[in-house]
Amino acid sequence: MAFRRLGLLLLLSWMGAALGWAQTATIRGFVTDANDGEALQGVNVILEQNGRLITGKPTDRDGFYAIRISPGAYVLKASFLGYTTFTDSLDLKRGEIRSVNIALVVGEEELDEVMVEGERTSGAARVTAGQQSVRPADIELVAAPDVSGDLVTYLSTIPGVVSVGDQGGQLFIRGGEPSQNLVLIDGIPIYQPFHVLGFYSAFPAEILSRADVYAGGFGSRYGGRLSSVIDVATRTGNKFKEETAFTFAPFVSSAHLEGPILPDIVSYLVHVRHAVVEQVAEPVLGQDLPYNFSDVFFKLHGRLSKNSQLSLTGLWTYDRGTLNDKLTEADEPLNAEVRWRNQGIGVRYLVLPKSAPLIADVRVSASRLKTELGPSEVPRRSSTVGAINSNALITYLLGESEVSWGFFIRTIEVNTKIDGLFDNEFTRTEYLTESGAFLEADVALGPLRVRPGLRLQSYPIEDETYLEPRLRVVWTQGIHELSGAFGVYHQKIIGLNDRRDAASIFTAWTTSPLGVQPTAQHGILGYRINPAPWLELSAEGYYKWLDDLYVAEWTSLPRFTTRLQEATGRAVGVDLRAELRTEPLYLAVNYGLGSVEYEAKQRQLAAWYGAERLPYRPAHDRRHQLNVIASTHVRGFGVNVRWQFGSGLPYNRVYGFDGFVLMDGVKDAFDEGGQPRVFYERPFNGVLPTYHRLDLSVDRSFEVGVWTLTVQGSIINVYDRSNLFYLDIFTGEEVRQLPILPSLGLKLENR
Repeated sequence: MAFRRLGLLLLLSWMGAALGWAQTATIRGFVTDANDGEALQGVNVILEQNGRLITGKPTDRDGFYAIRISPGAYVLKASFLGYTTFTDSLDLKRGEIRSVNIALVVGEEELDEVMVEGERTSGAARVTAGQQSVRPADIELVAAPDVSGDLVTYLSTIPGVVSVGDQGGQLFIRGGEPSQNLVLIDGIPIYQPFHVLGFYSAFPAEILSRADVYAGGFGSRYGGRLSSVIDVATRTGNKFKEETAFTFAPFVSSAHLEGPILPDIVSYLVHVRHAVVEQVAEPVLGQDLPYNFSDVFFKLHGRLSKNSQLSLTGLWTYDRGTLNDKLTEADEPLNAEVRWRNQGIGVRYLVLPKSAPLIADVRVSASRLKTELGPSEVPRRSSTVGAINSNALITYLLGESEVSWGFFIRTIEVNTKIDGLFDNEFTRTEYLTESGAFLEADVALGPLRVRPGLRLQSYPIEDETYLEPRLRVVWTQGIHELSGAFGVYHQKIIGLNDRRDAASIFTAWTTSPLGVQPTAQHGILGYRINPAPWLELSAEGYYKWLDDLYVAEWTSLPRFTTRLQEATGRAVGVDLRAELRTEPLYLAVNYGLGSVEYEAKQRQLAAWYGAERLPYRPAHDRRHQLNVIASTHVRGFGVNVRWQFGSGLPYNRVYGFDGFVLMDGVKDAFDEGGQPRVFYERPFNGVLPTYHRLDLSVDRSFEVGVWTLTVQGSIINVYDRSNLFYLDIFTGEEVRQLPILPSLGLKLENR
């Protein structure tokens, strides 16, 4: 029945669109940079008649624009900050669909008033109903140890985003677990995109075109996750000339190559990074940092015709790190090294059919993550999750509005093995098929834009089907913007962590029990104002209701298990942002106030705490978070400063231990060691110390022939704050975050 209803909606939308197409004309195409062939987002494309603005639209992340209008003679203009305005005369006939691709040339001329703030769509305070866009220029404003920026350094400055610190590779977004974040790179799902050293992810700034971050309230084209979406779009590579860049730094060194295979038609981009911190830490930094990670990214992009494009994207990452290398009496590490590997590859086909004013986006990809904890020869814990994904998105153009629909199907395999110290061996393999369709509209009603959506999520093997309504609303009037979002979300694949440890980073993947699926409902209300061209302020409140959650079962035995216990939860908070852009100073202040609460349901809780339901603060409930970012230029030097503060996270305190002996016969207590047990205080009733740190970086560029040399000096943790990273509650062992770390990096590029 649900499929029939959605199919009827799709049919009606298509019929309505077809009737309108016959009476109007459509102008569409792609806008690129004439210098390198890269797609330009946010270009203002307008149609004028007799010198009067009739209508217009900005280009999307693919540089695509489409305008539907009455037949007649018009002047087409494309304007973008820093480029010469493109102008062309058109005579459009009834029912005509004309493709006009535009290559903008860099220029110095001033733009007229049709450009508003250069159509800026990113910035620290530019958030709309939970959505924020991030570009490489934004990343460059944040102090970091590497001469080239990384997306994760910027994500960790967003209010409502909680990280475990300098190490660990986990982000909690507005109350959600890391496994509840949907992370995509060119449409390929990446299950663990962040490296073990917290300054780095699989997304260096050099490969980024744009990242759209939805902290909640995301539309119906996204699904399968409860908390958030990080949708990364990458660059296509220079289609006219070769470009190379190399970086050398105590943390990471990299090589970047891009250029044309067939000029103006096919390009390639390759980016390789490898951590050197493990080799240089002792002689250069004076301490051991047992971390090793690498990533390799490549992309081929080609224009098959005036109306179609094809791209191939691949990503590989590797991480290895040791949280605690102290030995037990049995000469086994208390918390041995953790390792993970990501693999992802995907194909994307983008086409504008000649006979209809629509755009079709078809993607097929495969991705896999393998995580291990313990000795590499015989890991104590291991988990693998892999998927083959395919989806199609069709967008119809309806004047100022548009309607999108699509379908998807994916097959998922999950393998988990848990063994080792204190653990009983456990192995599980699971298979899952997920399919469905979605419908989404973008309706313009004067200053109001309404984006209703509906997603149908089906699991044929389990005979489960879910309907997920979504809604996003934006009202803009002058310097004011009000926005809101609502949505229902489900997630079948669950990532489990042993949250009894403070800052456990091993994740075991499994599926929720048959007939029950974790559910979230999001509500967001935001306000943004530009009281001056150089000042932007925003405030946003959010509420997430979480139901049918499953967390790792609590047990008195000191071991990790994939057995599940039910839970409900809620996350509520307010994010406040202020952004000042002047010359030469940039300043952003972000503050997040949040509260997360779970309520677990388990029979054994009655024996421990007197009730089968127990409310508690989960390990990622950070109440207060503050980030201050400042950037300026002084005598040719770029200076970036970042200070961050986070209130203490909750953790489990332990009363003591004993040994349990099952008296199923006559036994000698002196010879029978028994099963170790642990006695907890109320769950997560303890609070870890606050976290705060100051980072500083200074850089300057020099021209050396055809090369540009950038030299950067940085200091991480300037005042040497001793922040806690890992606490093993069974042993009391502590691992600290990074101490004060000075570094010097070089970047050599030929562009």
